[in-house]
Amino acid sequence: MKSRTVLQAKRLGIVSCSGSDRLGKIAARMADEDISALVVTDAGGHLTGIISRSDLLRAYVESLDWRAAAVEEFMTREVVTVSPDTLLSEAAILLLGRHIHRVVVVRPEEEGLRPIAVLSDSDLVCELATSV
Repeated sequence: MKSRTVLQAKRLGIVSCSGSDRLGKIAARMADEDISALVVTDAGGHLTGIISRSDLLRAYVESLDWRAAAVEEFMTREVVTVSPDTLLSEAAILLLGRHIHRVVVVRPEEEGLRPIAVLSDSDLVCELATSV
């Protein structure tokens, strides 16, 4: 596993939303799709943030009408990212060192960072379990 890259271990694809989406809609989507976070993108599909279950809980505690609040009000803007050729062991070190549960895999473009996958601590544990 230590020599495998993020791209080798993770299939491509993200679940995303826009910063103007309402948190009530996002909470329902997370529950329906059994996911813990959505990548927030701009109109061009470039990374602007991430909204997680923890962000939703913070909104619930801090906002009287959290369901109507926009994603951009509570999303994490400083997203930890990795490139597709990052080693899984490096990604694991990032997760542990930053006390986070996921990193966004991105490809740089002139207009910004294009998210192509999300690698979570759960993904890494599954990879550990299946590696020989």
